[in-house]
Amino acid sequence: MLDVYINFWLLFEQTCAFGAQRMKRHGEGYMHKKLKLSDIILLLLLFGCGMICLIPILNTIAVSFSDRTSAALGEVRFWPVKFTTASYRAIVQEKQFARSFFISVERVILGTCINMVLSVLMAYPLSKSESQFKGKKLYMWTVIFTMMFNGGLVPTFMVVKNLKLIDTIWALVLPGAVPVFHVILLMNFFKGIPKSLEEAACVDGANPWRILCGIYLPLSKASLATVALFCVVNHWNAFFDGKIYIDSPEKLPLQTYIQSLIVDLNPQQMASMTTEQLAEHMKMSSLTFNSAKVVVSMIPILLIYPFLQKYFVTGIVMGAVKE
Repeated sequence: MLDVYINFWLLFEQTCAFGAQRMKRHGEGYMHKKLKLSDIILLLLLFGCGMICLIPILNTIAVSFSDRTSAALGEVRFWPVKFTTASYRAIVQEKQFARSFFISVERVILGTCINMVLSVLMAYPLSKSESQFKGKKLYMWTVIFTMMFNGGLVPTFMVVKNLKLIDTIWALVLPGAVPVFHVILLMNFFKGIPKSLEEAACVDGANPWRILCGIYLPLSKASLATVALFCVVNHWNAFFDGKIYIDSPEKLPLQTYIQSLIVDLNPQQMASMTTEQLAEHMKMSSLTFNSAKVVVSMIPILLIYPFLQKYFVTGIVMGAVKE
C-alpha cells in the first residue's frame, strides 16, 4: 500500500517539477498562455490518485490506535476512537522485536550494497555498443531470460541449502543479489551519458574503472538513488524468504517476525496472565494489531524517502528537458 502511494506521489511531483522547469525557461507569461486543459486534468488526476492512496494509510494508522470494539464496529475513519497504544506496546514489549529490527537493518544495508555494486558492474559494460563489447546481445538475451523465467521455489531452496546458507543472513541477500530490472534501469541511464565525455577521458589516459567511478557514477546520482530506494524497500518488506530460509526464531527479520505475532490466546495463557495484563490485552484485536504491524513496517521507508526525493525530481527533469 505504501509502495503504491509513493509511486503515485512521485509521478505527481515529477509532473509538477517538469511544469516548473518550463516556467523557468520560458517565463511566467508564456507558461500562463500555454497552460493547456490537459495539463490541469493530468495534475488533478495525479493528485487525486495520491489522495486515494493516502486515505487507506490514514485509516490504518487510526485503527492501530483505536480499541478493539470501535475497530470491530467500523467506527474508525481517519481519527482514532478511544485512543490506545496497546497494540504498539504488545509489539515493542516482545524481546525478539529489537533483535529482529536490527537483523532487518543489517539485511537492508548488506543487501542494498550488494545489489548496487553488482547492478552497476553489470549495467556499465552492457551499456556499451556491440563493437566495444563483443557478445553483448548474447548477454542481454540471457539477462532478459532470467527476468522472464526463474528456476522456481524448490530449486532455489535446494541451491541455498546445498551452499549451506540456511539459517544465515546470506540466504536473505544472495538469491536476489543481481536484480535484473535495476540493471536495465541503470544500463539505459548510462546509455544517455554523452560519449564525448568518455572519449575525452580515454584521451587523458583514464582506464574503464576510472571512467566508471569518475564520470558515470557522479552523473548517475538520480538513477542510483532510485535503484537504491527500490532495493531498500524490497529488502525491508520481504518476509516470505525469512519463513523459508530461517529456522532459528532469534534470527528472523522484522517483517517475518511481525507476521508470526498473533493476538488470540489459549486458555492456559489467559490463566497465567495478571488482571492488568488481561485488561491490556482486551484493548486490542487482530485488526488493530495487524494495523500496528503495517504502521511499524512503514516507518523506516518514510524516514528514508525524504532524503532521496530530490533525486527523483532532478532525474526526471534532466531526462525530459532537452536544451
